[in-house]
Amino acid sequence: MPYSHHSHSGQFCKHATGKLEDVVIEAIKKGFHTYGLTEHVPRYREADLYPEEAGCPLDLLTRQFDDFVDEAHRLKVAYAAQIHLLVGLETEFITELDIDNLEHLLQKHKNRIDYLVGSIHHVNGVPIDFDERTYHKSVQSLSTNGSVTDTLESDTLERFLCSYFDAQYNIMRRFHPEVIGHFDLCRLYTPELSLQGHREAWGKVERNIQYAISYGAVFEVNAAALRKGWPSPYPSSDIMQRIVQGGGKLVLSDDSHGPHTVGLNYARLAKCLMDMQITRLHYLHKAESPNAFGRNVVAVPVENNWWEDPFWKGILVTAQA
Repeated sequence: MPYSHHSHSGQFCKHATGKLEDVVIEAIKKGFHTYGLTEHVPRYREADLYPEEAGCPLDLLTRQFDDFVDEAHRLKVAYAAQIHLLVGLETEFITELDIDNLEHLLQKHKNRIDYLVGSIHHVNGVPIDFDERTYHKSVQSLSTNGSVTDTLESDTLERFLCSYFDAQYNIMRRFHPEVIGHFDLCRLYTPELSLQGHREAWGKVERNIQYAISYGAVFEVNAAALRKGWPSPYPSSDIMQRIVQGGGKLVLSDDSHGPHTVGLNYARLAKCLMDMQITRLHYLHKAESPNAFGRNVVAVPVENNWWEDPFWKGILVTAQA
């Protein structure tokens, strides 16, 4: 049966659709074994609100997240006989204010957050996954001369990539998220970009992979990249192979943004995994005792070969075609 460790709903995220319960019901219909209910943590500055949130009181975002945790736990109990639900959160790191407040949030919801998805969505305070124009604005903000034409120059890209991976590293060192979210979101609009061609940035990639493995994190294979025009999930093959070579563990995520995207592109995701000869997958499961960071989850290997599960029937044939 399939698994996902990263999801959103329109009930608690304005750029998603549908109710959280509808997401759970759809996951059950599609035969999911484990489904992670996660939501973005609140943002704490008006400057960080997205256009659809214009005029939204900042304290409303905090109440919205609290309501998400309550509803996710209600669903976890209500559907326990049909699906294994986990309750998590997805990190933000725009400024140090987000880091400090995440400490408070985790304390507030102590023993109610099963795991963390460690994600970065901003570089130099600018969103990198909102739209392509804003992405280039983020890159340009690190240009030494401020030139728009300099945004894709090697030195500027190097600074941009390094800033992204340094932020990712800081999240890992501070909070030790169990799941590393969309590892290379920094090249969302430039999927063809070779990180190995940027020596300093690639060094930080390897540092982050090694550090995450050292404390027991898993890396999500995120299908959302496929619906955003990538030929592969996040992370792309160069990073995924490096993770596997280093002994890292992979988990699946659909990064759904409503019931209509539950399990979306899992067939294509399977083909990518087969092409890369990825034979070992894991999933998170509730643990009897807390891990080193006080959260009760453990990474469990998928039994046998993952593609032998009935859910993937027919997908293997497609992958080999």
